[in-house]
Amino acid sequence: MEHALFLHQYKLYQYKKLSLNLLAVICLAVLTGCSTIGDLKESVSNKIFGRELADAPDPLVEFKPTSTSKLLWQAKVGSAEDFDFSPVVEAGYAYATSASGEIVKLDVTNGNQIWRVKTGEKLSGGVGVGGSLVVVGTQKGVLYAYDIAGKLLWKSKLSSEILSAPKYFDGVVITRTGDSRIYGINAEDGSRKWVYDRTSPALTLRSSAGLVVDSGAVYAGYGGGKLVSIRADNGKILWEASVAQPKGVTEIERIADITSLPVVDGPLVYAVAYQGRVAAVDRTTGRVIWNRDISSLSGLNIEDGRIFVSHSIGSIYALDYTTGKTFWRQAALKNRQITAPVSLGDLVAVGDLEGYVHFLSRDDGALASRIKTDNSPIMPLMAHINSNTVLAQTRDGGVYAIQVK
Repeated sequence: MEHALFLHQYKLYQYKKLSLNLLAVICLAVLTGCSTIGDLKESVSNKIFGRELADAPDPLVEFKPTSTSKLLWQAKVGSAEDFDFSPVVEAGYAYATSASGEIVKLDVTNGNQIWRVKTGEKLSGGVGVGGSLVVVGTQKGVLYAYDIAGKLLWKSKLSSEILSAPKYFDGVVITRTGDSRIYGINAEDGSRKWVYDRTSPALTLRSSAGLVVDSGAVYAGYGGGKLVSIRADNGKILWEASVAQPKGVTEIERIADITSLPVVDGPLVYAVAYQGRVAAVDRTTGRVIWNRDISSLSGLNIEDGRIFVSHSIGSIYALDYTTGKTFWRQAALKNRQITAPVSLGDLVAVGDLEGYVHFLSRDDGALASRIKTDNSPIMPLMAHINSNTVLAQTRDGGVYAIQVK
């Protein structure tokens, strides 16, 4: 017997068959007080991404430091609230944003403020810098572009909230909206050049997963473990690859979303999915070269033949980039909601939910140093300043330049 269920607040999700999986999702929505699928998506995302702690973080272990970390400078940009903002370092300056709508430009050497502007709207996506533009996105789907002196140049209205940092490539600002669309916007005047649209699974995580642009191609991860490559000049799809296959009985069990940035290295692009796999994909054909079962929310990084992955439960892995074989695994940060790793020469840095930045040995994963920022979580992506300095932003709005030797 067929049914038609119209979800008035989320018309994208229209069903003709009421399957057992959908029934389980609706029952869970009722039990948790969620009135729409959109509410349920946010509720599930909050539980998974750590706004609501399911398990207490493991206590910090004692260790003998082999490196010394210190705070070079700190600044304040404003609270991120429930959004994910990450700082950007470009041409000797750091840029950061807050949920209240402020953008700040800082001297990366000392943290001195160069300028601060107010958009007048609540921001939901991080800052993007390129082509002499500073670009941010709002909860109402408006893209704002400023010049590097902080002067507003144009704004462009898109279809829904912008949850990640826009990117610039060859005269085009490329940004992603919460309804699974990717837009190519003319960098000169904010006019729309192209849009890429796709259908998402019924239940996906509401995440700040953005996109990567390299050599004329845009790479973006989606729900259901899909990785796509599209052309940066016209938005035409080049290929689609399956990084992970959804498994399980209920829709929640079958979530296998790519919630972090892909990483491009030479002829390959690497991606990792929540409740899924890490995979190496041929950039030309979209063929999966290898994959292995590792679940991640915050993502991965790659440096000198090694992939560093933050597991969703808190372990950090070092893998061989050609085979996926494990070099080492550090398990001392369980349930600490660690960020994507940042490679700093002989060390690897990750942040956690209590405002700590941890430094691990690149060779064996041993804890080498630790430093505290404030008491709030480090944002999922830290920025690389140089070979021994990382820039971290916290949920409470602190921006910290940390050096390790």
